[in-house]
Amino acid sequence: MEMDLEIRQDTLFVRPVGELDLGAADSLRHSVEQALNGNPVRHLVLNLSRVSYIDSAGLGVILGRYKRLAREGWRVSLVGLQPQVRRVMDLSGLLRIMGEYPSEEEAVARAG
Repeated sequence: MEMDLEIRQDTLFVRPVGELDLGAADSLRHSVEQALNGNPVRHLVLNLSRVSYIDSAGLGVILGRYKRLAREGWRVSLVGLQPQVRRVMDLSGLLRIMGEYPSEEEAVARAG
């Protein structure tokens, strides 16, 4: 899976491209974990605007990172959900526990 990772201050921005399915989940998990382990991150912003599909494996990766960060009192924000991805996220219940924002800037501003 193609993705862009960027760290600004204490925020990790992750911008995956394509389908977030079983074939891509391990790559996303590994890349995000490496970035989290090597940097003082307190906020994870997942920009899913270029993700066209997500399945249970992709949901599992997102939920796993949420659990890790939430234990420390940190935040996970979702940005740019495509309608089909948003529907899956809503049905899974993830939208009830994570903030959804129209832009990365707003996600950062709301995180405080």
